[in-house]
Formats: sequence, structure tokens, C-alpha cells
Amino acid sequence: MAATAASGLQLASARPCIASSRRVLKAGAATLDANSKAVSWTKLASARNLSQSLEPFRCDFASSSLKFNKVVTRAMSESSENKPVSGLPIDLKGKRAFIAGVADDNGYGWAIAKSLAAAGAEILVGTWVPALNIFETSLRRGKFDESRVLPDGSLMEITKVYPLDAVFDNPDDVPEDIKSNKRYAGSSNWTVKEVAESVKQDFGSIDILVHSLANGPEVSKPLLETSRYGYLAALSASSYSYVSLLKHFIPLMNPGGSSLSLTYIASERIIPGYGGGMSSAKAALESDTRVLAFEAGRKHKIRVNTISAGPLRSRAAKAIGFIDTMIEYSIANAPLQKELSADEVGNAAAFLASPLASAITGAVIYVDNGLNAMGVGVDSPIFKDLNIPGDKH
Repeated sequence: MAATAASGLQLASARPCIASSRRVLKAGAATLDANSKAVSWTKLASARNLSQSLEPFRCDFASSSLKFNKVVTRAMSESSENKPVSGLPIDLKGKRAFIAGVADDNGYGWAIAKSLAAAGAEILVGTWVPALNIFETSLRRGKFDESRVLPDGSLMEITKVYPLDAVFDNPDDVPEDIKSNKRYAGSSNWTVKEVAESVKQDFGSIDILVHSLANGPEVSKPLLETSRYGYLAALSASSYSYVSLLKHFIPLMNPGGSSLSLTYIASERIIPGYGGGMSSAKAALESDTRVLAFEAGRKHKIRVNTISAGPLRSRAAKAIGFIDTMIEYSIANAPLQKELSADEVGNAAAFLASPLASAITGAVIYVDNGLNAMGVGVDSPIFKDLNIPGDKH
């Protein structure tokens, strides 16, 4: 179990090309390659209810040719055999987390699972039913082992993988064409209510709930060309699914627990190419976060927050297209000129799930190198004479 592998989690910044500092060596932490790849993956972009690693989607911004060294913030855990390190550790030992939306090893859901595991939490995941077989097979055959390595050198353990399609609340909601679909053959009890009941039967309770999934079947269409079906499907899979998850899992959550989702800046800013109602779904998700924080806090003492993450070069995002342009735009215009790592989002999630964030709820936490704070794109030729500081690599 992951709880035996790590005694705590601390944060440190490191460039992949620079040797670990003395402090890192003292902590006994291993530095990982942020760009490690473990397994090729089939494109699931057109499927429903994909991992949050799908986003952000297309963008028509001008592409930049500048290349930058990546600065990565990584979780650092100490072996349970050593004495606790000094400082303020993120300690999730004895906690159990359920992460909905893990279908590969390089999206935000996976990164969050790793950071929670590095902090000592036990990991349960929910995987979209059609992706379940390939995910479990890859996990069993060791294709994810390189990606599973925690900072102390141990492997992240996933205690159990549950089939999940968060578009459906209970068996009565499932249409016949889905029930008879061969991609769902061999799996059962995969609606939100059934998964919650299964987790309760297997483990009794959880402490952390993570919503890391989204889908917009018409995401490539401008909003004016989006059908009613496409719009409502985006809201169902990307925002109401979180309401449903919390509704069914909150009876299992111990008081003082934490729930997290993932959002995107398109909820409040115009992002051309992020269509199909997905921007509306993210706006709804953020609004729901505030209401759910009040209701879950008052009734159950559960904190509810969402992380607004920047662009990630994931397999699913590549399948949709324009993700490289989005990343280059962020590097050129964000206050911190570096490519965002999934680990950085994972570490923010670990903090929000920990007692260190015990007074934070109803919040949108931006983990995007500060791009959300910008009002203009400073790489525009219009600003060429302003002598704006920038990375010249």
C-alpha cells in the first residue's frame, strides 16, 4: 500500500539538467525525468467521459519557435524507515483517495494520484469503461512502472481500479445502446451510484475525492455551431458528473475530507477553439464548486475546491490538436516562462487535500505559471518596442 512507501511530501524546484542539491540528497529523494514515456496509447479523443488530460483543446494562437528549459516542481517523500525531515510536510498517511478519470499514465489524474501516494495516501481509481481493459493490462504488465516511480524510489500502488462512466448516475439511466455496446461487455456496476456502493463495501470510507474527467463531443465546433445535444453532453460529462460524484460519495467521506476537480481558464476568458460548450461546462463547474463548498462544508465538514490547470502535452490532448501551440503561447506570455508539468498540478492537489489547507474551500486555485493574470499576449509585435523581459533561450 502506498501509505507504507512514503512518510510525507515536500516541494522542491529542480531543472532536469542540474544535479540535485545537498538538501535533496539529505531528504533521500530521487529526481525523475518529467518527460519519461512508458507506453504508446490509442487515441480516445472521440469517446465520452475522457480523462481531464484532454484539455485544454484547440487554439488558433500564433505559434512561437522559442524553446525553453523546463523547470519542474516535484513531490519529495522520505522513506518511512528514516527520521522525518525538517520543515512542513504534507502528510496523508492513513488517508484513502478515489480519483475518477485515470485512463493513462501522463494526464493530470495520474499525476494527482502520484502526489497523493507520495504523501502517504492509499489510491483507488475510477477508469472509463471502454479504456479499462487496456489500462489494467498495461498496469499489470509493467508498462507504467517507469511512470509509477515515487520520489523515494518505490512504485505507486493502486489498491483497486473500478470501471466508471460518470455520465450515468444509476443503472436506470443507461440506454440500451450502451448496455449492448461491446466496449462495455464484461464490466458491471460502473454507474456513479454503483461505484460508490462498491467502494463503501470494499473499504468503508474515503477521505479524498478527485474529479479528473471531461468530454465535449463537439469541442472542435464554435459555440454558434454547437448543437443542443453537444452542449448538454459537455455539461453532463464535464460538470454535472462532479455534482453526481460528490452526491454519491459524500456519505462515504470522513469529516475533514477534501474534494477536488479540474477546471480551465476558458471558464472566464475567451479561448478560440475550445468550443462545443466546454467553456460553459467549466464555468458551471466553478460555480458549482462554490455552492458545493457551502453545502458540503455545512452538512458534512468536507472542503470543495477546483484547480484551474494550464495546458498539458498529454496523449489525449495531442489527439485533439493545437496543444503544442497552446503550450508555446503559455511559455511566451505567462509570468513564469516554462512548460507546465503535470507534477505541479499533482502537488497542488496534494496540498489542497492535506490538513495544511484546512481553511481553504470554495476556491479556484490557478496552477498555470500565472497565465491567468495576463491581460494581453506580450509576444505580439505590437509590444516589440516595450523591452519586455523574457527568456531568450
